[in-house]
Amino acid sequence: MSDRLPPLTALRAFEAAARHLSFARAADELGVTPAALSFQIKSLEEHLGRPVFRRLNRAVELTDVGLALQPGVQDGFAALGQAWRSARRQTDSQSLRVTAGPAFTAKWLAPRLYHFARDHPEIELSFTASLRLLDFERDDIDVAIRFGFGDDAGLYSVPIISEWLTPMMAPDLAQQFPTPESLRDATLLHQEDTNWLKPAIDWPAWFKAHGLDVAPDEHGPRFSQADHAIDAALEGAGVVMGRISLTEKALGEGRLVAPYPLAITTRAQYRIICPQGAESRPQVAAFIDWVVSETADISAHENGRQFMAAEDVAEL
Repeated sequence: MSDRLPPLTALRAFEAAARHLSFARAADELGVTPAALSFQIKSLEEHLGRPVFRRLNRAVELTDVGLALQPGVQDGFAALGQAWRSARRQTDSQSLRVTAGPAFTAKWLAPRLYHFARDHPEIELSFTASLRLLDFERDDIDVAIRFGFGDDAGLYSVPIISEWLTPMMAPDLAQQFPTPESLRDATLLHQEDTNWLKPAIDWPAWFKAHGLDVAPDEHGPRFSQADHAIDAALEGAGVVMGRISLTEKALGEGRLVAPYPLAITTRAQYRIICPQGAESRPQVAAFIDWVVSETADISAHENGRQFMAAEDVAEL
């Protein structure tokens, strides 16, 4: 028996038909007639010397031979598709696919995108806001902005924001709580998106850093996403343990204030990353340069502020 492969068109017809278990749906997907697809399947079976489908009245099912063939053929076409997309991406200098977390996209990235689009009208941007760690190849992503302790081995990675947190509130509310001690009477907004960070950077940690014996009200509103907690603080619903990465714009516009000098820092940071070598592609380089430039302005909010590392707080 020869190991010579059958024609690629026959294998493609088999892969689609095996996935749909329908010649009609497979033919529709491939843009051919059912008769043409059936001819390709018959050609494959003649090449193999065994049937790969059982023809039933209104359906088909895989034979044992077809079941043995399907996984490898399916994986092969998936690999071919991925390789083709990777090759096309190397020749593409106009489209840019970016992923970032939902809160960062809503509070930092989206409000500034107009400026990047204005300066780079030749670049077609698309964004995926997701907490899921997307894969550059599988998910067809060019650039990612990620927050965490970072394991960027094999990737091009640039740190862009060192995160710190401090109580933030609407200006009118700040008049009611002039000191850290007065926060014992405030409505504290709790956010759960950083619960995974160790050491903790939450309300108990901030009060502990101040040396205050204050038990935060654990019954206050809780939010799974930081941007929702920030929105509540902007409406005067309470005081949020604000992350500078997500509140920098609101602080700059005076819609939020951070009246107390002490802030907690964490080793977790934001990085902008892409596959090694992709950083030299024109649209990727332009986006990275723009993000690095824009995030540099965050340092202006550090003036006069005192910082304590979360690790040092944990040891108090």
